[in-house]
Amino acid sequence: MPNQTSLMGVIKHCTSIRDLKTIQAHIFRSGLPQQPFLTTTLTDSPAITLPKHLPYAHSLFSSTQYPNLFTWNKIIRGYSLSDSPITAITLFKDMLLCGILPNTFTLGFVLKACCQLLRFYEGKLVHSMIVKMGLSVGTPVFNGLLKLYVNCGCVGSARKVFDEMRERDRASWSVMISGLVKNGFGCEALELFREMQVQGVDMDEFTLASVVGTCGHLGALDLGKWVHSYINKEGVKVDVVLGTCLVDMYSKCGSLHDALKVFEGMCERDVMAWSAMIGGCAIHGNAEKALELFDDMKRANVSPNCVTFTSVLCACSHSGLIDEGCRYFDGMQLEYGIVPQLEHYGCMVDLFCRAGLVVRAHEFIKNMRVEPNVVLWRTLLVACKTHGFKDLGEQISRHILELEPHGGNNYVLVSNMYASLGRWSKVRKIRTLMKGKKVKKEHGWSSIEVNFVMHQFVLGDESHPERDEIYQMLDEMARKLNREGHVVTTSDVLHDIDEEEKENALCLHSERLAIAYGLLRLPKELTIRIVKNLRVCIDCHSAIKLISAIYKRDIIVRDRVRFHHFSEEKCSCNDYW
Repeated sequence: MPNQTSLMGVIKHCTSIRDLKTIQAHIFRSGLPQQPFLTTTLTDSPAITLPKHLPYAHSLFSSTQYPNLFTWNKIIRGYSLSDSPITAITLFKDMLLCGILPNTFTLGFVLKACCQLLRFYEGKLVHSMIVKMGLSVGTPVFNGLLKLYVNCGCVGSARKVFDEMRERDRASWSVMISGLVKNGFGCEALELFREMQVQGVDMDEFTLASVVGTCGHLGALDLGKWVHSYINKEGVKVDVVLGTCLVDMYSKCGSLHDALKVFEGMCERDVMAWSAMIGGCAIHGNAEKALELFDDMKRANVSPNCVTFTSVLCACSHSGLIDEGCRYFDGMQLEYGIVPQLEHYGCMVDLFCRAGLVVRAHEFIKNMRVEPNVVLWRTLLVACKTHGFKDLGEQISRHILELEPHGGNNYVLVSNMYASLGRWSKVRKIRTLMKGKKVKKEHGWSSIEVNFVMHQFVLGDESHPERDEIYQMLDEMARKLNREGHVVTTSDVLHDIDEEEKENALCLHSERLAIAYGLLRLPKELTIRIVKNLRVCIDCHSAIKLISAIYKRDIIVRDRVRFHHFSEEKCSCNDYW
């Protein structure tokens, strides 16, 4: 009868799970004691592939009376790689109850499971154990902590871990940068990216895609172009994912020409690449090109998806193509079997509202197959205000506040509705409600990139270090606008104040501050590119058209809705926005 030593040798060279089970049966029949090292050897056999043979490995583990740390690690690792990572966490807790302290391998496996499940509490426990036990963990474990914290939205904790790491590899930088991007800290992500460059850390495709996406979100075209040139210089493979990110970045930064150039140079284009390019043309108001690309996509035998149709309907909406929009909306389900989602209904409501078909938009919402959300009702309310549907506007205002009583933007829209009617008592009542419910409204801001740095402005901003020069330029702009006969449109300043105060308020809008800074700091041959988080107002729109002619500058403004390309006193939207 073979002894334990000989059995261990046989197990280590066993490559068949069937043979391994035969050996295990022999051990049971022979009455050999279930020593941890013997069970571990069985679990560690080349025949067992985790997590494929996890149930069998777990049965081996369960048959061990006193499993050692190595045995615990094996089974915890297996579950951290499986479809049931919660079991890895449960086993970890059981291990601690058995009085067995983890090592760095254990903690790495548990963190992997925590990341998959977003189990912040257990991840925090792992972190505290590292500190209390004084474990000298490697960079991969710290990377696991980083990933957990950023995935759980705890950017501060992640940044603390990152800053305290003695050694960082490429993955550390990648996780931290992408985590900042994911949680809305785009400017901080770009700052960290610059630090990464200074330290000479190589960038992988994942990091580059994250940075490119951030550049698009912030409208940082110069930095986005630099990253693109780095990709080309270093010979980084532009696969379909990175290519799509570049297309999206250039589109969102206002350079549709560069977006098309990247798109046309892609070796492979999947449905997301086509959708990104069509969407880019849509937000720039180039419906003709967007619909042409949609036809090209079909000829290339790439089937459109929900995202594609959102982009197509958006293109129709921005250009007032009502019949075409209706045809594409109906064709979604009839031709492709795609059931319209809220986004598609939203595009149709927007299409009707922009065209002044308020009653049709209202009927469309009432007959939707899905429950309309507050966004659709807000779109209709804005249209009621714009096109003078007072009674319907009041009805919708009440419905919006019932539907979402804690949404700050809802109160602002309802207040604006009453203000446009001159019903100031109602406005005061709404604002009193806002204070009582502690509702906060979204503040407007505009940003501009100068020398790879994003400068952000708010209404009447006086915080910029170059404030004096900016305000001198604002005064100059106002004088030149007045000399050219610009008539201020005060209808969007919905406060119970006199006309002079309204005009002064308009002159201090954030986009005008950003444009003033661009006129001061950007060379005359460069386009001034502004990103604004809210919709540009009527007066600023007409003023910027005139500013483009006065200063002979091309100005591109990306607001919440679309792009406006201003040049020689004209706008690409043709005043349809």
